Amino acid sequence: MIVRTLGVLALLWAAGFALFLLAMPKPLENATTDAIVVPTGGAGRIDRGILLLKAHAAKRMLVTGVAPEVRPVELAHEYREAPSLFACCIDLGREAVDTRSNAEETADWVKRHQYKSVRLVTSDWHLARARLELTNALDGDVEVLGDGVPSKPRFGLLVAEYNKLLLRRVALWLGIGA
Repeated sequence: MIVRTLGVLALLWAAGFALFLLAMPKPLENATTDAIVVPTGGAGRIDRGILLLKAHAAKRMLVTGVAPEVRPVELAHEYREAPSLFACCIDLGREAVDTRSNAEETADWVKRHQYKSVRLVTSDWHLARARLELTNALDGDVEVLGDGVPSKPRFGLLVAEYNKLLLRRVALWLGIGA
């Protein structure tokens, strides 16, 4: 009986993992939102956010999870952008240290600016969990559109991310850490 149960659980996990891989989001095209949110940590995320901001896909952008010592002028230099773009339209969030705190920091920023729609720009493999956390932190008041930045993650990273997503879904379902 235990072996069958474990076998069924393994099959369900494998089927869910396959769906997770198949449903990995692509870059979102032809959509405008009030704001763009970019969690730090993955290649191409901030580049994509800046590109969208310059294309007028949103009014303002938050880069969440920025190290406290990083200054806007340094980011402007690193991304070869005018410091005026950072001064006018890009906020740096310095409180977040992980996906969950990125969501909390973003929710505070979104509420402060009274935005009704947000484009979440993050790595394709990370988007499902980041969106789950942000949607939960916003209490359903704001539309969250996912914009996946294409990447080539290692298999182990995909497995770890899928397991984190499952655990977080279960925790939220049980009301733990909501």
